[in-house]
Amino acid sequence: MRGIAPKRFHGEFFSLPKIQVNNIDFNYEIRGEGFPLVLIMGLTANLGWWQPDFVAAVEKHFKLIMFDNRGAGRSDDPGKDYTVKTLADDTVGLMDALKIPKAHVLGISLGGMIAQEIAINYPQRVEKLVLASTSPGGVKAVPPSPEAMTFLAGDRSKKAEEQNAKDMIPLLYTPDFPKNHPREVELFMQQALKASIKPDRYQRQLKAIMTFESGKRLKKIKTPTLIIHGKKDILIPAGNGKIISELIPKAKLILFDQSAHALFSEEKAVTQTVIDFLK
Repeated sequence: MRGIAPKRFHGEFFSLPKIQVNNIDFNYEIRGEGFPLVLIMGLTANLGWWQPDFVAAVEKHFKLIMFDNRGAGRSDDPGKDYTVKTLADDTVGLMDALKIPKAHVLGISLGGMIAQEIAINYPQRVEKLVLASTSPGGVKAVPPSPEAMTFLAGDRSKKAEEQNAKDMIPLLYTPDFPKNHPREVELFMQQALKASIKPDRYQRQLKAIMTFESGKRLKKIKTPTLIIHGKKDILIPAGNGKIISELIPKAKLILFDQSAHALFSEEKAVTQTVIDFLK
């Protein structure tokens, strides 16, 4: 471990600590006190993407461990393909390196897929599980909307980073949200352009998602599980949350009427729902 960070605003990349896991240097941040809560971000995203109000509320109750997945943000990239299971192994390796034997685990989108793999393969490491805006993958999953599929399949190298970020806005938020909450959308643009993912690394993340399938294995999860999803999500439709909830024994599903994919930005009740479940 090297370069411990001074106190700073969440999402800024000044003197962040790094730690080596699986021969890769991982960028991470720890905030708050209490029982550990590992937060796992999604496709293209890094730890700076967590919604500030969510982080501020949750760190009052838990020790937050946030990090950049391999190839994202400021974490290193080995330059070769990997699977969602690889990303799960990275997360558990980070817990080992930080001497965290057990934690709550919350993953959103791709992060939710990683969280599923952790709960399946490392059940002893997970106290409670929160799966947000995510999918079981495979043929039974509800696919993205045609608009979302066009974006996902596009060549990011042919557009400026700012345009790639702008193109994500209608996939993350409900149609009226940018007009009614311009400051939040401007914050997203700042987050998305800070240490943004390179096109080749994006393709490796996307390939990992396309080969992910947890459906037949979800019955193995005995960990108390909360599944949260926005009813207006067009990137990973809410039907996926319903599928997961039916496959994980005793899982609790809560759908939010006014949210799309960016759950923690659109409804404040989401944050309190998570805190109440984990406490």
